[in-house]
Amino acid sequence: MTSAVVVHVPEAEPVVGEWRRAHTYDAPLGMPAHVTILYPFVARAEVAEAEPRLAELVAGHEAFDATFVRTARFPGVLYLEPEPAERFLRLTGAIAAAWPEHPPYEGAHETVIPHLTVAESDDASLLDSIAAEVEPQLPIRERVVAASLFVEHDDGRWHERSRLPLR
Repeated sequence: MTSAVVVHVPEAEPVVGEWRRAHTYDAPLGMPAHVTILYPFVARAEVAEAEPRLAELVAGHEAFDATFVRTARFPGVLYLEPEPAERFLRLTGAIAAAWPEHPPYEGAHETVIPHLTVAESDDASLLDSIAAEVEPQLPIRERVVAASLFVEHDDGRWHERSRLPLR
């Protein structure tokens, strides 16, 4: 079992929450609407040891405003793009540098693109339909004041262990 550092985006829940619960693997398992900062993070058994250092590192970054103004796609994924993406990338870079043995997405992607997943499907028409429902409800504005440390439990469900305030 592992952990993840994310920025929870509560303002997105009314717009994308139902879509996420129906069309993502993690929402039914307890993961709220979020932008991933670092996944996978440390193993569950290492979380208590890593948490103080992580909290200090996150606190070194200023709170900021984020806006989700459009949908975009990866293959099989509909997501919301956050602006400014750079603020999320700075958090990812700082945490990944402190834990180089845990690169974002296990190093599977050459470039990390901050995003809030709305739906996952190989059915492009389904993603088109969801995008058509979501886009009129944009933009979504969120004041990012904390990151969250989520831990995966034995049953596969995700639970927020702690909120890590930004400066």
